[in-house]
Amino acid sequence: MKRTMQKYIGDKAFYKMVLAIAMPIMIQNGFTNFVGLLDNIMVGRIGTEQMSGVAIANQLLLVFNITIFGAVSGASIYGAQYYGLGDKKGVRDTFRFKLIISGILTVLAVVIFSGAGGSLIELYLNEGDGARELGDTLQYGRSYLNVMMVGLFPYAVAQSYASTLRDSGETRLPMLAGIAAVIVNLFLNYLLIFGKFGAPKLGVVGAAIATVVSRFIELAIILCAVHGRKKITDIVDGAYQNFRVPAVLVKKIAITGTPLLINEALWSMGMAVMNQCYSVRGLDVVAAVNICSTVANLFNVVFLSLGSCIAIVVGQQLGAGETEKAVDTDRKLIVFSVASCLLIGGMLAALSGLIPMIYNTEPQVRKIASSLIFVNACCMPIQAFNHASYFTMRSGGKTFVTFLFDSVFVWVVNIPLAYVLAHFTAITIVPLYLCCLLVDFIKCVVGFILLKRRTWVKNIVA
Repeated sequence: MKRTMQKYIGDKAFYKMVLAIAMPIMIQNGFTNFVGLLDNIMVGRIGTEQMSGVAIANQLLLVFNITIFGAVSGASIYGAQYYGLGDKKGVRDTFRFKLIISGILTVLAVVIFSGAGGSLIELYLNEGDGARELGDTLQYGRSYLNVMMVGLFPYAVAQSYASTLRDSGETRLPMLAGIAAVIVNLFLNYLLIFGKFGAPKLGVVGAAIATVVSRFIELAIILCAVHGRKKITDIVDGAYQNFRVPAVLVKKIAITGTPLLINEALWSMGMAVMNQCYSVRGLDVVAAVNICSTVANLFNVVFLSLGSCIAIVVGQQLGAGETEKAVDTDRKLIVFSVASCLLIGGMLAALSGLIPMIYNTEPQVRKIASSLIFVNACCMPIQAFNHASYFTMRSGGKTFVTFLFDSVFVWVVNIPLAYVLAHFTAITIVPLYLCCLLVDFIKCVVGFILLKRRTWVKNIVA
């Protein structure tokens, strides 16, 4: 029994190391999502159509955000292992690559949202709702999206810096910058949404302006700190002398990172399509799913942050050639993540009936949201294991496997299931949502098999 406990549970020093890395990420994400929840409540207080329009626009913006995450994460696989190897030039080269690819994706996103933003929002509007409600929702969504496009560039650059800092184990600075940004966002939201202290009452446009300003603030803090502190500067020192990235490294990142980039893009698009399937059940469901997603994001920060911790710690250990240590660390982190989510999921389930009551929306929307939150809470341990498995395989460069494991599964299994249930059955939204979450248990089985085979245990920078 003692040997089994030591195999799956670390000592005090182990969890101290894990929390030193994971807690700043957890605090940053938790604080960001908490303010996101408050933003959601503020917008919801001015009307259900406003909340639904912003929710749909944010679903489109999520595709961009996750694609940027995929782009920088592909390079971060090498960045973390280069740092573990002690090769700072390699870290700088991966940083340059992140800036270039993020810039290209930002331009592409602006072109798409400018030309087809309204048409994309209309895909979420069901003809069964009233014409006035649909028109208002479309107008609010387009207004919000048009302003939010200004903030795409600072977001992309900030993510390039933040991911490079995390590759080196520096998670505190991105946390502080993120917290400062969301405080600014929250304050400006209050001013501009409701027109307080003499500010104009701008509604959803005010919410967008507040978010854009906060993203410039976040980027400014990171830039000042990185280029003003010697300890951090030497990681990216000289990165702007030129923008040449060695062809060999570009080829490596392309081979390893392209599946990851495509995976994140397809996964986020898949989530957008899933929500479009849910929207067939009407605007009440759009609003309820938005409430559920916002609340779930706040509680999901535990397993999301531990997934990032796996990518950093296990990646560095693989880069240093400590393969058995990496396997042991990974096993204990997965157990810790799932166990934590059993506790967090129980808390969320207990609060599922109370949280929607803080929204100023129709009783039917609150009722649906409460049920969806409860379902999400019960399925949280499944999500935790799948997320940890994904980052484990990614840390060893198995990005094609993660591509199959993640986005291909969504498009081949989740989306067809959601589409069939939404369009060809009369099943209500709650059991529909439950079926789409429970099918992820198949991924748990596949992930367990892949982890046991240890094909991910690989040093890709030696």
